[in-house]
Amino acid sequence: QVQLVESGGGLVQAGGSLRLSCAASGRTFSIYDVGWFRQAPGKEREFVAAISRSGLSTWYADSVKGRFTISRDNAKNTVYLQMNSLKPEDTTVYYCAAPLTYTSGTWSPSGLAYWGKGTLVTVST
Repeated sequence: QVQLVESGGGLVQAGGSLRLSCAASGRTFSIYDVGWFRQAPGKEREFVAAISRSGLSTWYADSVKGRFTISRDNAKNTVYLQMNSLKPEDTTVYYCAAPLTYTSGTWSPSGLAYWGKGTLVTVST
């Protein structure tokens, strides 16, 4: 069993930065690929970024490529999402999840994935 807790969300002006953290407890986190996803009310869940178990491979949605950076510290059982040049359309709740599956050209949480409760990011104009 793995428990995931996101933190780092908040209110920021457009163009600003935030760093989200996804802290894991329980089973060894380093055995999982980990992803960040976001979902606004009434909208479908959207893939944001993913990172391999070792941290050597990363993947990004086109909408955040060049602005967001995913990283991990397996010694701390934590995955990070550095978000720069934030835009109002980045406003929503961000979730981390593991493990992942890659189908139809995108990453998704596996059927038995662990999820955190999310952290709200609000970007003002």
